[in-house]
Amino acid sequence: MVVERFARGLKALPAPPRPGVLARAIGANIKAHVEREWFGSPPHRLMLSTPRPRGLAAHPHDPRPVNVEHGRKILSGVMTLSGGALRMGEAGDPFDTPSPSRRFAVALHRFDWLPDLAAVGPEGARRALRLIDDWRRVFGRWNAFSWSGECLERRVFHLACAARALAAGGSDAEVADLTMDLARQARQLLKASDAPDRALERAVAAAIAGCVLADRPGDGLIDAALKVIKARIDLIVLPDGGHASRSPEAGLELLFDLMTLDDALGQRGRPSPETVTRAIDRLASAARFFTLADGELAAFHGGEAVSGRRIAAALAHDDGGPRPPDQAPHSGYQKMQGASIQVMADAGPPPVGPLSRAACAQPAAIEIVCGKDRLITSCGWSPEAAGAHAFRLTDAASTVSVGDGSAGRPLSGFRAHALGPWLIDGATDVQVKRHDGDNGVWLDIVHDGWRRLGLSHARRLFLDINSDELRGEDSLIPLTPGDAAGPRRYLPFAARFHLHPDARASIARDGKSVLIRGPSNIGWWLRNDAVDVEIAASAHFDHGQARKAGQIVLKSQVRPEVGAKIRWKLTRAEG
Repeated sequence: MVVERFARGLKALPAPPRPGVLARAIGANIKAHVEREWFGSPPHRLMLSTPRPRGLAAHPHDPRPVNVEHGRKILSGVMTLSGGALRMGEAGDPFDTPSPSRRFAVALHRFDWLPDLAAVGPEGARRALRLIDDWRRVFGRWNAFSWSGECLERRVFHLACAARALAAGGSDAEVADLTMDLARQARQLLKASDAPDRALERAVAAAIAGCVLADRPGDGLIDAALKVIKARIDLIVLPDGGHASRSPEAGLELLFDLMTLDDALGQRGRPSPETVTRAIDRLASAARFFTLADGELAAFHGGEAVSGRRIAAALAHDDGGPRPPDQAPHSGYQKMQGASIQVMADAGPPPVGPLSRAACAQPAAIEIVCGKDRLITSCGWSPEAAGAHAFRLTDAASTVSVGDGSAGRPLSGFRAHALGPWLIDGATDVQVKRHDGDNGVWLDIVHDGWRRLGLSHARRLFLDINSDELRGEDSLIPLTPGDAAGPRRYLPFAARFHLHPDARASIARDGKSVLIRGPSNIGWWLRNDAVDVEIAASAHFDHGQARKAGQIVLKSQVRPEVGAKIRWKLTRAEG
């Protein structure tokens, strides 16, 4: 069996810090200090200002849906961003007012409010010009926060998409300031090196800005940005359409950006590079693959369950193509489809290095949709949930956790400050075996995420199409055979099933079986042979805001030298 071969073939590994991380952190910290000094210097500011922009050209369309009602609220003096609200009055200046949270401040400086405000019409465009002028007065020169890549990337994108609409109602002086803002910030965006995992997305935003700026200044930006895009795009967009960060949401957002770039290049009379058009096709196919039966996106590795409305906007011009496959081997995901049960399984190792800044230590995690109800999910952590990195650990997803440990952890302290919250010590070897038969689908996932405890985790799933039930077996297997007659040491372990906030669960009288119901009120039994069963509190993130949820915890114990297993079955309740 694949499980036995995996267990025999691996050796227990020690758990020192990943080699080179400290050295890379020191190097990144020195480089960041040098860049801060240079970016704030007069020569650098002069370089960003030349050549001077000569007007506007393209008017790219961002396919993302807008919230016109939010734009009207901003006109009335209330700005709501990232779960926070600021009452600034009809003529207030939010950039000269304390923000309610850092998340709000980041969204404010990203100009996340601009698409909604510009969509209101001429009145919204005039208000947006005044707000941009307020920003320029305080933050027009480089500073470590407002000009960081975290804020700059989306601000350049939003300014580029709205520039023509804003210029229509602005004076010559306002338009000149606007184009200079866009040129300087797009050039700075190509020079920032604080997040190498975002190099492709930043180059796309800079290229769109180049399409918006007329003549030679715009052409120079386009050429410089396309050079980066051609070098990076096939590294980030995998052959099956997944994003190299393994976040389904990151892939969807990149699809939006590339579609906007394709439109902008067409308006400038320049064909999109073939690598861009191929990437758009692959990303669209992956978006269909990751869209579950409830109409929302699968939530893994820093990606949230994006709404169906947003997904539909990304796929509005997609001809559908062939039915997406049931597996994405390059991205590391497997989908199982039954009569009314659908399963999405994380069947790959987490990304490493810069691409792991939003990765989660949750190997073999699953999401389960029954009918149109997403019943089993994860905590849905995303970078919007700033600081809540505990939800990136193993016990925050629907998989097996051992003791109080985790199958990987994010960096902390100086290393995290210098490099970002990379994930380290995660699973490095994940083996997958799948068989599709007439009666159902078998899926085996085996990973070494618990190698520090001398164990591997094997998750075997069988989706029975005829009986419409999902059977699972979670086994902890010794990596090296131990002496079963030696001293006994037990570790607690649990198979966790995190409930969607709209699902509820109750334990039956037998103390083992759990009845789960979603919004449709259709019941599903989770039966098991665990030693103990508990329904515990949990949380689920929506746009970075935590919602109350629950989790079903199937508990048992394991001797590392012997192993153990928990078996479970999800089946529809009668009546």
